[in-house]
Amino acid sequence: MNIEEIRTYCLSKPFVTESLPFGDDTLVFKVSGKMFLLANLDGPLSINIKASPEEVLDRLEHYAEVKPGYHMNKVHWVTVDMSQITDDDRIRQWIDRSFELIVESLPKSQRIALKNGEKQNS
Repeated sequence: MNIEEIRTYCLSKPFVTESLPFGDDTLVFKVSGKMFLLANLDGPLSINIKASPEEVLDRLEHYAEVKPGYHMNKVHWVTVDMSQITDDDRIRQWIDRSFELIVESLPKSQRIALKNGEKQNS
């Protein structure tokens, strides 16, 4: 997947916003104001995505393209070197999981509002 495919996929999810809060070289995708994916725009493409602690350990052990989350909490985030990716479906699943983890962490009222199609302020 290239950056445009990642961008299109992330923006296809409900109530996702994109921004450049860390400068012109890092594209950030959020739901209800919480980050679920960061992508570098300068140099070789890599993405930071959230995962459960168990998923982080599994991905680090089994996938050479996965490293501990760059500038992120390494218990909950991984960095994926997109130049080594041969399975786009796996990346889509990992993006989906990152999105789900953020939605699950939201207060119940926000989860219900998102489920009902009510946009939250971010």
